[in-house]
Amino acid sequence: MSKMKSHSGAKKRFKVTGSGKVMRRSKNLNHFLEKKSSRRKRRLTGMTDVSSADAPRIKKLLSS
Repeated sequence: MSKMKSHSGAKKRFKVTGSGKVMRRSKNLNHFLEKKSSRRKRRLTGMTDVSSADAPRIKKLLSS
């Protein structure tokens, strides 16, 4: 039987930390950026953790 493959879309969107938490990009930073304040846009940069309900499903997609 062949090896299981990781989900290509999930690989690009999520990252698992060393402690096992799943991280994702913040939302609201793709378009309509003119009306958002600089402070708000700065706060939205970087990674945030995925909800505990979704984490097991995402880990399953990432496991190869």
